[in-house]
Amino acid sequence: MLFITIQELEAAINYWRSQSPAAGEELALCLEATALAKPYALMIVQSSQRMPIDVLDESARLALQGYFKTKQNP
Repeated sequence: MLFITIQELEAAINYWRSQSPAAGEELALCLEATALAKPYALMIVQSSQRMPIDVLDESARLALQGYFKTKQNP
């Protein structure tokens, strides 16, 4: 089973925020950052340092995959 750390999740959120900054009067996050925000908040509330990747929904997994691809091919 593969895990994502809270630091990796935060880095992925920050990456997506830099790619597509919050927009509109409500400062809505892009879809990728939004998908990662829920598991990130859950980890904070539960004081978790890591989470199994397979518990993430599809949109969060896709956002992570996109982020990790950029880390492999800068």
